[in-house]
Amino acid sequence: MDAAIRVIARHGVAGTTHRLIAAEADVPLGSLTYHFTGLDDLRAQAFRKHAERMSVTYAAHFDEVTTHEQLIDAVTRLISGDAGADQDDWAFAYELYLAALRDPALRDVTETWMRTSRSVLERFVDPVTARGVDALIEGLVMHKILATTPVPVEEIRAIVARVLTR
Repeated sequence: MDAAIRVIARHGVAGTTHRLIAAEADVPLGSLTYHFTGLDDLRAQAFRKHAERMSVTYAAHFDEVTTHEQLIDAVTRLISGDAGADQDDWAFAYELYLAALRDPALRDVTETWMRTSRSVLERFVDPVTARGVDALIEGLVMHKILATTPVPVEEIRAIVARVLTR
């Protein structure tokens, strides 16, 4: 499954094949067709596994947060890439979002992931603010990843602080 995640992150959903995954996993091609009903099944399971793994990482990132300032810092670090998710993790996540737009069967994965993320944030803020902060995280990460010049951490922190101002 980890090989499928790496291949999807590198090649996108459209560029992912059984052969690429088998080569990445260093297993015979036939073993994939034996264990999965098809490429869609394999991708769906990879999406689920990644979402579950990232949800655990996300929740752990907020474990030590007890104050408003710590919350601002934690969200800033998450957006800045200092929270256990790298660019491949985000590339994979965006591949999931695009796949879910086209395949409604994957929306349970995205909805569960978003709901789990919001429930972590709801330990610190109300549900409406949690939804907004979750969307802010996704959006700022996308802007950061796509920017041709680095987005200063101070700027990210200022945006987060404004959104989380009581």
